Amino acid sequence: MHPLPESDQQCASAVLMIRPARFGANPETAASNRFQQGGAAQDAPIAAQREFEGLVLRLSDAGVAVHVADDSPEPVKPDACFPNNWVSFHADGSVVLYPLMAVSRRAERREEPIALLQAAGFRITRRIDMTHWEGRGEYLEGTGSLVLDRRRRIAYACWSPRTTPAALGDFATRLGYRVISFDAEGPGGQAIYHTNVMMAIGERFALLCPEAIPDPQQRMTVIQALEQSGHEPIAISIAQMNGFAGNLLALKSGNGEPLIAMSTAAWDCLAPQEHRALERHGTIVTAPIPTIERHGGGSVRCMIAEVFLPH
Repeated sequence: MHPLPESDQQCASAVLMIRPARFGANPETAASNRFQQGGAAQDAPIAAQREFEGLVLRLSDAGVAVHVADDSPEPVKPDACFPNNWVSFHADGSVVLYPLMAVSRRAERREEPIALLQAAGFRITRRIDMTHWEGRGEYLEGTGSLVLDRRRRIAYACWSPRTTPAALGDFATRLGYRVISFDAEGPGGQAIYHTNVMMAIGERFALLCPEAIPDPQQRMTVIQALEQSGHEPIAISIAQMNGFAGNLLALKSGNGEPLIAMSTAAWDCLAPQEHRALERHGTIVTAPIPTIERHGGGSVRCMIAEVFLPH
C-alpha cells in the first residue's frame, strides 16, 4: 500500500503536550542518555509542572494551538512530558505509534491524548502501530529518533540503542520516506541517544552539530543533503549541543508566522551570530525548563508532538 502524500508544510501550527503527573529522573533511561542527570530533588515533580505550564503559555501566546492532555498518575511515568517519542501525527491522517526501548516508558502510549485531538476536530484515517518491534529488540523513538524533512520526505536518523535498522526501515516503507542514517557521538564517544538533540529542520534552515558526526563521508552526506534541499545550514558546537541548542522546533502561529521554540538555556548557550541566523527564520519563543532538562535529559523539542492531522 502506497502512503498518502505528506503536506508541503514543514512546520505545524498545532501541537500536543502532556502535562506531567509524576515527573522524575528515570534510572532505566540514564544509561543511553548522557544529557540526563539523576538524583532529582523531592520537589522536582512540582517544578516540572511549573516549567511545563510556562512553556505552554509561551507557545499559546505566540499563536500556537496547544492541546494539553493530562498524564495519569498511575502507573508512574517519569518521562510522560516527552510525547514525541511514542506518537506522531501526519497530514494524511496517519497516527504512528513507536517502539520504545525502556519498558518503563511504554505505559506513556495512551488512548486519551489521541482521543483529545479527535474531540478537538482532527481527523484520523489510519493507525500505524510499530510497537511489535519491541518484542524483537528493535526500537524507533518517534521524532526523537527521526528528524523529518516532511516536504522532501527525508528522514534523518543517527544510530543508537534507541534507533535500530529494522524499525527505521519499517517506518520508511510505511510512510514513504528516504532515510539518511549516520553515526553520531557525544563526549566520551558514546552514541547520541536521539537525533533531535543534534539537529533540527525548519522551512528554510537546518541546525546541525557537524562535530558530532565523526565519519567525514557521513558528515558530508548529511550537510550536502540539507543544502541541496534548500536549507541554510547553521552549525553548533558539541558544547552548544550539550546545552540543548540542537533540541529546538520550528513551528508556526495560526496566522502562519514562523516561530522557533527552544529553552532559555539553549538560547543562552548560542553565540550572537547563531542568534542572528535563527532570527532570520522566525520569532524565537523561549521558556526556562531547567528541571526537565537536568533530570529528564530532554528539552523543548522533546516536549512537543506536532499535529499535522487534517480537520
